[in-house]
Amino acid sequence: MESLPALFMDLAVILITAGVITVVFKWLRQPLVLGYILAGFFIGPYFPWFPAVKDAANVHVWSDIGIVFLMFALGLEFSIKKLKKVGATGAITALTELAVMFLIGNSVGHLLGFSSMSCVFLGCMLSISSTAIIIKSFDDLKLKQQKFTSTVTAVLVVEDIVAVLLLVVLSTVSVSRTFDGAGLAWSMVKLAFFLIVWFVFGIYLIPTFLRWMRRYMTEETLLLVAVGLCFGMVVMAAKAGFSTALGAFVMGAILSETIEADVIHRLITPLKNLFSAVFFVSVGMLIQPAVLGQKWLAILVIALSIILFKTTAATTGVLLSGKPLRTAIQSGFCFCQIGEFSFIIAGLGTSFHVIDPDLYAIIVSVSILTTFVTPYMIKGALPFYNWVEPKMPQRIKRHIEQYSEHARSADDNHGSIQIFVRKQLSTVLLYGVILVAIALLSQGLLRPFLDTLFADLKIPQIWSRIVGLVGTLALMSPFLWAVAVKGVSKKRIKEMFDTYRFSQAVVIPILVLRYFVALFSVGVVVAAYVDIAVGFLFVIALIVVAVVLFSRRADGFYARIEESFNKNFNSRADQASFHIPDGMENEFAMERLRVTAASPLAGLTLAQGDLRDRYGANIVTIERGEQVIDLPDKNDILMPADIVTVIGTEDQVAAIRADIEKEADMLVHDHSDHEMHMYRYHVEAGGPLCGMRIGTSSLATKHNVMVIAIERGGEKIVNPRRGTMFMHDDLLWFVSPEEFTVTGFEKKMVEI
Repeated sequence: MESLPALFMDLAVILITAGVITVVFKWLRQPLVLGYILAGFFIGPYFPWFPAVKDAANVHVWSDIGIVFLMFALGLEFSIKKLKKVGATGAITALTELAVMFLIGNSVGHLLGFSSMSCVFLGCMLSISSTAIIIKSFDDLKLKQQKFTSTVTAVLVVEDIVAVLLLVVLSTVSVSRTFDGAGLAWSMVKLAFFLIVWFVFGIYLIPTFLRWMRRYMTEETLLLVAVGLCFGMVVMAAKAGFSTALGAFVMGAILSETIEADVIHRLITPLKNLFSAVFFVSVGMLIQPAVLGQKWLAILVIALSIILFKTTAATTGVLLSGKPLRTAIQSGFCFCQIGEFSFIIAGLGTSFHVIDPDLYAIIVSVSILTTFVTPYMIKGALPFYNWVEPKMPQRIKRHIEQYSEHARSADDNHGSIQIFVRKQLSTVLLYGVILVAIALLSQGLLRPFLDTLFADLKIPQIWSRIVGLVGTLALMSPFLWAVAVKGVSKKRIKEMFDTYRFSQAVVIPILVLRYFVALFSVGVVVAAYVDIAVGFLFVIALIVVAVVLFSRRADGFYARIEESFNKNFNSRADQASFHIPDGMENEFAMERLRVTAASPLAGLTLAQGDLRDRYGANIVTIERGEQVIDLPDKNDILMPADIVTVIGTEDQVAAIRADIEKEADMLVHDHSDHEMHMYRYHVEAGGPLCGMRIGTSSLATKHNVMVIAIERGGEKIVNPRRGTMFMHDDLLWFVSPEEFTVTGFEKKMVEI
């Protein structure tokens, strides 16, 4: 008999145990993530009275896949537009929290007697929250669509980016025992470079590809393509030296701008649920009762420090970013745990032997403890706000409201010179990165390929270099034009010179920077293919001639590229019938919701649902298959699987969402007690049915039966039409939910 790989047994133990325990947690109305962790403890190596996992390495691989799917789903729900909108909030909050928790971790470490290096690592561990835990808690608590979750997600993205930088810094510190500022700066530049390249090329290429294959697409095909793109970006991120979670999030954010995003999210949800369950079970397997017993004081002190100071720091950071007090408290209470990046940082310190041996086990135990607390903290945020807000002094509440108002209006008060500088620097950064990316790809991939090809064809190498140089410059030409010429209006610059004092000191260096970036990009390509001294002069002359002769053509070519990019970037947003103006985004929320079969509104007209009075919200569109009903009438019926666009305040939309997307209490219902009865009846000459037609016999209305067949002359008429006449010697077959009494013509009926 062929031996069964250990992975099969491990998965059986993991999934069966997780399934049973999560049923218990569902019955207890507790977050499922806690059930997964408890299941992991039972099957882990430290619980001897239960079947244990044998191949922990394979389980770890599956848990990594779980993180990938969690981050991919998060990216699908959190678009680039939202990231841009709350990016400043995320950065301010994350940096505030990171600074505070690094100091707290360092101080707590010294109080507990850890070494100096252990204290540095501990500060970094306490700084990073668990994206997986928070997102899973949002799923369990049905909070994903609330406004404050956008703020939380933005903070988590910034924290994950900072975590990548911390890994670089800590690796250097562990080896050399010194801080490498240049290495950190280079890591930040590399991260910004790759993020811009991935988003720009991803938005330009992937929606175009999906649009092309849309007519050939099935759910199976779309699932394969989406998961393939996700793992492709994961591989690229890993090759570039970043985390797999970041790569998955980036691809999810790119796909979130496509109109396929909702379908992709629905298709990957079962995969996400399966693999994320394995991840949380694997976390529970790390619980060590012995460590809990020996180091309980250190674990408790660190856990309380996280819950108290991390929550306070995050709340403060959200307030500093200009959000209202309610949003700040709801957001801040989410950051009360540490997770996967803390394990990685602890593992890094252990591998370099620079931290105390017990610190890894302590941090794992702290993570488990704070993970248990997280769902309850998230649920308790709103009650805490409702309790503390009335007790706050009016002066403090007024200052918070004024600060929030000022922060919201700050972007609208920038002067023209500030807007000019911001746009110019954005242009230089965006197109400069694209030009450098093209130059690097040409040098690393195109040149070796052409050299090999021309060598095989016995063609002199000079021709491969010329072909490569001309091809690369042709590809770069629209972006060279954009970085050097786009948005530079002589009239506008003259107006600023005349209006603003010292504007020359700002405008002229920016223009010089644009021309320098263009020439530098050309120089990098020229240096890769020909002698820099000769080739650079030739190319400069060529660029001058091209700009003079073909500026209009370059303008049109670039305009087509930009139009295609904007079309892809806005494709999902364009599906909405209208958009809430920027000035009203804080007052209104708009969401697309799918009507479930269990919804109490399904089957009702809008008038019967009385949505305006019951919820205060309005349904502005109904999408049903290919049909879109704008401003539906009060007599329009909501049907299961309809997608409705709802507009109202955040609380109003949350209230109607609970009913529109309501899930059945039970996934599978037992209908064995609902029985249909089958009867057979012989039609006799002169009987009550002989000579009557089915439609006029009133069998359905009077007796609640349905004729499903007529046996006549040895042949059966299945599902006869209403005009079929009953004839002498017909044998009729009836179906009815009721049992008949033997009266009238029914005395001849025989129940089968």
